[in-house]
Amino acid sequence: MMATKHDHTHGCCGLCRIELDQVGVTAGGDTLLSDISFHIHCGQLTALVGPNGAGKTTLVKALLGQTPYTGRIRHVDAHDHDFPAPRIGYVPQQLPFDREMPLTVCDLVASTMQKKPVWLGVSKKIREKVAAALSETQAEGLMDKRLGALSGGELQRVLLAMALCPLPDLLVLDEPVSGVDQNGLSLFLQTVSALRASHHMAILMVSHDWDLVRRYADSVVLLHQKVLCTGTPEEVFSSQAFEDTFHKSAPAISL
Repeated sequence: MMATKHDHTHGCCGLCRIELDQVGVTAGGDTLLSDISFHIHCGQLTALVGPNGAGKTTLVKALLGQTPYTGRIRHVDAHDHDFPAPRIGYVPQQLPFDREMPLTVCDLVASTMQKKPVWLGVSKKIREKVAAALSETQAEGLMDKRLGALSGGELQRVLLAMALCPLPDLLVLDEPVSGVDQNGLSLFLQTVSALRASHHMAILMVSHDWDLVRRYADSVVLLHQKVLCTGTPEEVFSSQAFEDTFHKSAPAISL
C-alpha cells in the first residue's frame, strides 16, 4: 500500500535485480537474521517461505528501509551499475479499519493522490486517476463501493492498485491472500502475474500457501533466521532442509 518514490524512467536500463549480501538484523541482543544472501530479479516472482518466527517480516522491513541491518542490499541495473533508490510498492496482509466508516474505495485511493481531505471532495481529474489505478487490478467497478462492504479479495485488489501508484520497481506482497476466497484468490494472482509480465517488475511474496507458491513463483527462498535453501519451487519443496524445517513431507502438487 506504500510506495517509495524516485524520479526515473522504467526501461532497459531500469532496475535489474536486488542483491542481498550477508544481511543481518539484531534487536535487544537477539539475532533475528544472519548472513542473508540471495537475489530478487525483475520479471520474476520470488516467494519467501518459512515457519512462524523465521524472520520473514523482519527481512521485509529491512528491504523497505524500516529497520536497521548489517550487510548490504544493493540495487543493480542491467549494466551491473548501482541503481538509485527504487520505488517499492507494499501490499499488507490486511488493512485494519472501521467497517462502519462511510468511506468509499475512491475516497481511500484519492487520499494518497491529493493534499486536501477527501471529505472536502474529489475532483474529476483525481477520480480519473483513481479509475486508472483501479483498472490495473480489475477493480474499477469497485470505485464507489463502501470500503466496509468489500470482500477480502476485493479489498486486496484495491490495496494492490494503491501499491502500483506510482508503478514500483519492487512489489512486496506480505501474505496478501490470507482469508481470501478461492475466486478472489485466483483473480488476485492472475492480476499479479499479468503485472509481472507487462511491467517486468520484481515481486517478493511472503506466503504459507505451498500450492500458491508452486503455481506462481519463479524462485523460492526458505528462511529460518538464515537462508536454508533457494531454488525453484520443486527444488525447495523436495529438499531435506524443507522437510527438516516443517517436520513433514514436501507438499503434493495440486493439479
